[in-house]
Amino acid sequence: MPGTGRTERLLINGQLVPSTDGGTFANINPATEETLGVTANGTTTDMDAAIGAARSAFDRTAWRTDHALRAHCLRQLQQALVKNAAELRADLVDEIGTPITLTNGPQFDTPVEGIGWVADLAESYAWEVDLGDVPRAGGGSSHRWLRREPIGVVGAITPWNFPTQINLAKIGPALAAGCTVVLKPAPDSPWAATALGRIAAEETELPAGVLNVVASSRHEVGQHLVKDPRVDMVSLTGSTATGRAVMTAAAGDLKKVFLELGGKSALVALDDADLAMAAITAAFHITTHAGQGCAVLTRLLLPRAKYDEGVEALVETLRGWPYGDPKDPANLMGPLISKRQRERVLGYVDKGVAEGGRIALGGGIPRDLPKGWFVEPTVLIDVDENDTVAQEEIFGPVICVLPYDGDDTEAVRMANNSAYGLSGAVISESAERGRAAAECMRVGTVSINGGNFYNFDVPFGGYRQSGIGRESGVAGFEEYLEIKAMAEGI
Repeated sequence: MPGTGRTERLLINGQLVPSTDGGTFANINPATEETLGVTANGTTTDMDAAIGAARSAFDRTAWRTDHALRAHCLRQLQQALVKNAAELRADLVDEIGTPITLTNGPQFDTPVEGIGWVADLAESYAWEVDLGDVPRAGGGSSHRWLRREPIGVVGAITPWNFPTQINLAKIGPALAAGCTVVLKPAPDSPWAATALGRIAAEETELPAGVLNVVASSRHEVGQHLVKDPRVDMVSLTGSTATGRAVMTAAAGDLKKVFLELGGKSALVALDDADLAMAAITAAFHITTHAGQGCAVLTRLLLPRAKYDEGVEALVETLRGWPYGDPKDPANLMGPLISKRQRERVLGYVDKGVAEGGRIALGGGIPRDLPKGWFVEPTVLIDVDENDTVAQEEIFGPVICVLPYDGDDTEAVRMANNSAYGLSGAVISESAERGRAAAECMRVGTVSINGGNFYNFDVPFGGYRQSGIGRESGVAGFEEYLEIKAMAEGI
């Protein structure tokens, strides 16, 4: 039975509307390959109207200055999401193939809880900071203060893998800061965004134009959002290649960009590590949502003396790992998002073998899952640290196991041998050694002995080609603010 999240229409200037040319595109269930329904296929005309509505709402209403109204509307949004949770969860499972279990955490519950947190922040934040008085030339004094103001119109471009989480991680802080938003979701997960549009229009008092949602399968629609001079900031979560393209397009009028991009994160097992813990951690990461996450640990680094033992532990752990139907609460792993993505992942496996690696487990399409875009959990061994599969983001249930020689320093060097710097993890019997290694990893987030950094109050982002800026936490909220220094003669 369709849930209330299955909203076909766009949200533009407070109205739920079809695309201007009446076009639609299909939404496919990746677990069954069946068409779930359609979504309005936004045009550049639609996007132009959405940007105009957002610009007008920012420039001509009290939204940017009324902190209490913003907090009130965000709490309404949170309450409506909770009320519609059952339907929205079901639609997420159908739309992106996420295991239903994950909707109890990062796919739904945690980001929805975060909307309340950021609403509280809108009310408690120190919007002005007094800097005191200083003498001024000619006598008298200057009283100075800093004022924080919303940056303006935000173009939010989001991916398909954790759509509700990322949509809310952008919309929540941006709206709380006083910005207006145009959301452009990935065409593989449109309903997670259009559902937010419907709820905002029908179940909140968000003023018209404050939030706009333009779903589209047309590449030029996203380009229009990035290039339009009425947009003050672009907030993108996506691939590093897309991030480069957005930076280039936004450079024309030097608009601010926030980029949360790719990763090739390493799990470092030091020579005193519990290999069973390392195996379980690695298995959990590459199978959770079929490894379709930017912070997934996709390189396991083992001391050479324990390499064979560690590989065996990982392979045996994965042999019994449950995966398949995402509606089964026992499964943490469902399908990949599309046939195209499955071909891409299997192509990387072939590339790994061609470069000298070996498949210790998996490497193909599971025989007992003929329908849906599934790939077996796959372990690649005998991989060199500079091989393609050890350097490029695969975005599937594939892990490379690499041996290292020498001490902790060499393990960390190999972990840092990457163009990315999003996340990482260390396992050691010694808390001191684990922390020391973690501090030397050039990444934005690190787990030590299973610690979980993910939450709506924790800044998330990376070094190097993993992006610019931070999402979530106070730091993520402040991405959407400008600083104005003010002084008054007294």
